[in-house]
Amino acid sequence: MKSVIVVGAGIWGSSLALRLAETGWQVTLVEQHTPGHVRQASAGETRLLRSAHGTDEWYARLSRTARQGWLDLGERIGEPLYHEHGTVWFAREEHGWERASAGVLGSLGIPHELLDPADGRRFFPDFAPDGLAFLLWEPEAGVLRARRATQVIARLAVQAGVRLVTGRAVPYGEAVSVAGEVLRADRVVWAGGAWLPALFPELPLVVTKQDTLHFDVAWRGTPAWVDYDVSAYGHGDVDGVGMKCTSDAEGLPYEPEEGSRTVDRESVAAASAYLGRRFPALAGSRVLFSQVCQYALTPDAEWIIHETAPGVWVLGGDSGHGFKHAPALAGYVAGLLDGEYAPEPRFGLHERTPARGLRTSGFTDG
Repeated sequence: MKSVIVVGAGIWGSSLALRLAETGWQVTLVEQHTPGHVRQASAGETRLLRSAHGTDEWYARLSRTARQGWLDLGERIGEPLYHEHGTVWFAREEHGWERASAGVLGSLGIPHELLDPADGRRFFPDFAPDGLAFLLWEPEAGVLRARRATQVIARLAVQAGVRLVTGRAVPYGEAVSVAGEVLRADRVVWAGGAWLPALFPELPLVVTKQDTLHFDVAWRGTPAWVDYDVSAYGHGDVDGVGMKCTSDAEGLPYEPEEGSRTVDRESVAAASAYLGRRFPALAGSRVLFSQVCQYALTPDAEWIIHETAPGVWVLGGDSGHGFKHAPALAGYVAGLLDGEYAPEPRFGLHERTPARGLRTSGFTDG
């Protein structure tokens, strides 16, 4: 039986562990805390699932495959992990990122519509279309229950025979050391998120502090929304934590283990101001729930999927647009570990040119 150690029980690590266990691998999953703990980027309450990725077809295809994976998973456990209420993109330019996305969606046969800005009132109880050229509507997009999904998938992995080891892992040659115990397997996969740069300093990764805000607004069943050019996004109330309105722009450098878990006043002010401008009836809404997570980012937002030594792989750089892909990505990485194909060159450790077309962030404060 083939064996593998997966380090990190975030959404990528847990999804990969589950996939491998169910296809005949002997799997050890190592996590220094617990799956879904608040320090994980995967442990935010929600993430968006959408197929629009600017001009990029690869991620659009993968997202489409992942969508079915999330629907199947919800059916399997008898609990929805994905709310498909659609996503509205607020396009500020006639021929910008949203128009390019629509072209790719059309070529792939993914449902979408281009709408007049005033049509936003079809989707939201109150909406101000000021400054918008058009809306891009993705009806088969929506919101994932991120923390719950991470916990559920880790539990399914254990039920499938995965051995879950708790402890801080560090590289030991081509093996893994956890609290002085050396673990060995045919393959090792490091999926440590924001902890990867400390373990592998050569990776082109920067870790940033990200403040997430949910407001005391009971809009349920409304679509998710993204204002790409100003890096603002959100959605209606899911699981009673309020309406999300937050920024996808990169925050300040951050240490994930010891960094402050208090959101900045500036983040609250910026999100509150945006909410009041775009949804005037919500002006003055108070923050109901807030959380600090972190991004682990590459300059171009392309992921790192790289074999650093024979049988030793690093997965990372997924923040901002990686969560939704997890069910499909697990299958892709499983094929890499089986030697069925080589990874896409885009995922290597080559020099990367800064680019912003893959996330929901067309603007940075940095």
